[in-house]
Amino acid sequence: MNGSTTVEDYVKTIYGHTEWQPESITPSVLAARMGLAASSVTEMVKKLAASGLVTHVPYGAITLTDQGRALALRMVRRHRLIETWLVESFGYGWDEVHDEAEVLEHALSDRMLDAISRQLGQPTRDPHGDPIPAADGTVRLPDAVLLSQASDGHRGAVVRISDRNPELLRWLDEHAVRLDAPIEVIERRPFGGALAVLVDGHPLDLGSDAAAAIWLAA
Repeated sequence: MNGSTTVEDYVKTIYGHTEWQPESITPSVLAARMGLAASSVTEMVKKLAASGLVTHVPYGAITLTDQGRALALRMVRRHRLIETWLVESFGYGWDEVHDEAEVLEHALSDRMLDAISRQLGQPTRDPHGDPIPAADGTVRLPDAVLLSQASDGHRGAVVRISDRNPELLRWLDEHAVRLDAPIEVIERRPFGGALAVLVDGHPLDLGSDAAAAIWLAA
């Protein structure tokens, strides 16, 4: 992995952490997300700060600067367009595209990415519901609520499913939990039990990991 690729991966990960929730990322969380030693991440964050890509409070929050956010959005656009391309044009499953996109996002030219976007009809979201930033860096998140935090009786279409766990994606797909599927929250089972929902009218119990990976239209 070369230096520019490493920088791109770092800023993309930092951006992704706060895209759907407000908690800032810390070096320890960043290390866990990237599967790296804390000492390596600390040194890299210092380099990112020296390059003007992040601001950082020691042992505290890491925040992208305007320059860092612009680079992150460029990489996020690449990653999500490629994931969409792999699903739409090559028959990949939504649980199979992340690792492929991690490689290809650093290799394809801007011209190729623009051609892919045109071929796909300028998509605005990837196979998991994450918004694809426009070429100018603008990005629009849907008004959404995390299923695990939704109140009983809430009804809404699925607008996003986290792609962190491929096994969970496969399980959800088998139970018809996909983008745009209508879900109604029925109740939380007592004593920390599952979340009972209706998926397009069909009952399903979701564990905490699944409920924390699904966003519904607010």
